[in-house]
Amino acid sequence: SLLAELTPSTHTWSRLKAALSIHRKGTSLNCLNVYLLSFPFVIQLVFDHDEMSDAEKVYAECGQEGPVAWDECLLPQRMKQCVKIGEGTFGEVFSTTSGKSNGEIVALKVIPVEGSEKVNGEDQKTFGEILHEIIISKELSCLDKKEKNQTSGFIGLRDLHCVKGCYPPEFLHAWDKFDKQKHSENDRPDFFENEQLFIILEFEFGGTDLENSNGTLSSIAVAKSILHQVTAALAVAEQELQFEHRDLHWGNVLVKVTKQKTAEFILNGTVHSLDTKGVLVRIIDYSLSRLEIGQKSFCLLHMTISLFIGQGDYQFEIYRLMRQENGNEWSSYNPHSNVLWLHYLCSKLLDMKYRGSGGKRNKDIRGELASFYDNVLQFSSATEVLQNSLLFQ
Repeated sequence: SLLAELTPSTHTWSRLKAALSIHRKGTSLNCLNVYLLSFPFVIQLVFDHDEMSDAEKVYAECGQEGPVAWDECLLPQRMKQCVKIGEGTFGEVFSTTSGKSNGEIVALKVIPVEGSEKVNGEDQKTFGEILHEIIISKELSCLDKKEKNQTSGFIGLRDLHCVKGCYPPEFLHAWDKFDKQKHSENDRPDFFENEQLFIILEFEFGGTDLENSNGTLSSIAVAKSILHQVTAALAVAEQELQFEHRDLHWGNVLVKVTKQKTAEFILNGTVHSLDTKGVLVRIIDYSLSRLEIGQKSFCLLHMTISLFIGQGDYQFEIYRLMRQENGNEWSSYNPHSNVLWLHYLCSKLLDMKYRGSGGKRNKDIRGELASFYDNVLQFSSATEVLQNSLLFQ
């Protein structure tokens, strides 16, 4: 029980720490008053976040004392229903049911950590590296509940786990099915040993990424709404968290069909509404992202050299432009990087195919997007784009 954990004879505060978002407590000594309602006294806990290891911080963010077995966080029925829906050098993405009565579909991002085996040609992430992504995922997910700056434009984080053990057979079966249909570029994850650790980020199901939506969207009016929704989400995150995404290629923008006619967001206390045109946008993947909580910034300080040598797509030029603008100094805040990615996304949206492309209105919107592409780089941030670009007025 919680009370047993808090007896004077032990210093095991894990469960209580895990109930907090540890990263929200600052970087020096932190105090938490715990009121045990059945007893007429207050227990004060003090712990030093800086003295916790990266592993302890990750376990605390997961609400765990240490890694658990796969089947402790994913019941057999959920495993049987899992379908692989995506991949990256980090690992794999599967969909399954949430395990709750509403039958919600969720996405599981499965990332191997701390192992010596290379995965898809890359070193596995350390606890310190994955902690950065966990913290940013939590903060952006919580933006849908803020009062001054609010958006649902970032994928919602439903749960978080650290598991240990070989890849489950059900996941390997789903991996094989994906590989047969779409030809995976990843290594089959059957080589992990019993001691291998994984982080599982459990997200809401956000739909299909833009890259795989090519040719399926109804018209270029939908493209305009997508760009508006992405810009609004970035602007809100800039104002609340001094956020830069830094990797907003079209695989990291999800779209999902909706019956909602409008979507609301709050920017600096003012409520705004935009037309959805039948789709909702969710931004994903914060492995390169940067934000601030209080006076502390969370970001990767060094980007891998391979990021800057890619050729063949404007995406790779964006990485080089970011480095050129920030002088390869990644801890500082440079919101123009968000503008660079909006420029890139606009180019993709202009190049995409749509089911309905005729008519004067579609032609006019295409002209508006082309004008946006020609002029957006003059703005200093997504906030300035949102407030001043003619496309959104």
